[in-house]
Amino acid sequence: MFFRNLTLFRFPTSTKLDDLDAGLQECALKPVGALELSSRGFVSPIGRDGEELSQRQGDAIWLTVGGEDRLLPGAVVNDMLARKLEEIEQTEGRKPGGRTRKRLKDELITELMPRAFIKPSRTDALLDLEHGILVVDSSSRKSAENVASEIRRALGSFPAMPLNPEIAPRSILTGWVAGEPLPEGLGIGDECELRDPAEHGAVVKVQRMDLDNDEIAKHLETGKQVTRLALTLDDHVSFVLGEDLIVRKFKLLDGAVDQLESTDHDDVRAEMEARFALMSGEVKRLFAVLQSAFKLSAAD
Repeated sequence: MFFRNLTLFRFPTSTKLDDLDAGLQECALKPVGALELSSRGFVSPIGRDGEELSQRQGDAIWLTVGGEDRLLPGAVVNDMLARKLEEIEQTEGRKPGGRTRKRLKDELITELMPRAFIKPSRTDALLDLEHGILVVDSSSRKSAENVASEIRRALGSFPAMPLNPEIAPRSILTGWVAGEPLPEGLGIGDECELRDPAEHGAVVKVQRMDLDNDEIAKHLETGKQVTRLALTLDDHVSFVLGEDLIVRKFKLLDGAVDQLESTDHDDVRAEMEARFALMSGEVKRLFAVLQSAFKLSAAD
């Protein structure tokens, strides 16, 4: 269990989480109803064999929002609707009006939903109580905000807000590629995206290339700015950081994973807990670097 993307939110460290476990139980995932398109709620991070809806390692809490979605393709509904409308036109000699079309479509959806396949999903999240950060394993801001909303539903109140940098991230990223000193421990990788700041300006995406070269320098000279940049943190983590401060392609490197392999785990549960402890420690370390580099404001 390792997160692959990190969308971060800040919340006050004074936020009360005493009733978290009870709230999670009240908001546990319920099977999607026969006439429902989707259902959301908390599930055990450990998987189907787990009973607890949260796992805690020190001041880090691991939560998982599960989902069930009925797959009802619009093309199937529209095809069946077209057949019914054609039958009515042939039988009655008239084309059904808009109200009839809507009623027939609603009836078809009601008829088909109980037979639709159900697709399960899960989104993991980390609550760091020490620093007041919520980390969601998603590169989609909307999906991450949905997880924050589920936590808010469980607690009644959860003032989580997106990161608020005092300095424009693209100016910092551009400066690093241009040769400005990086924070201690950070190194530049082999991937970046450069954009012309003008509306509808050129976009250049570079992968598997040494970024300290004349081609990149010329792009910077013409005014392009770095909006995504591959970075490493010591020999433990590699990732791609965007100007939206979403961390993508998050990966623990051998320097970190070696710590896990050097420990002895008797079962799958113990190994997953060890993986979470390792990952949460690396995420906290990364956040501390980002907080300093981008002057991230604390939540009120």
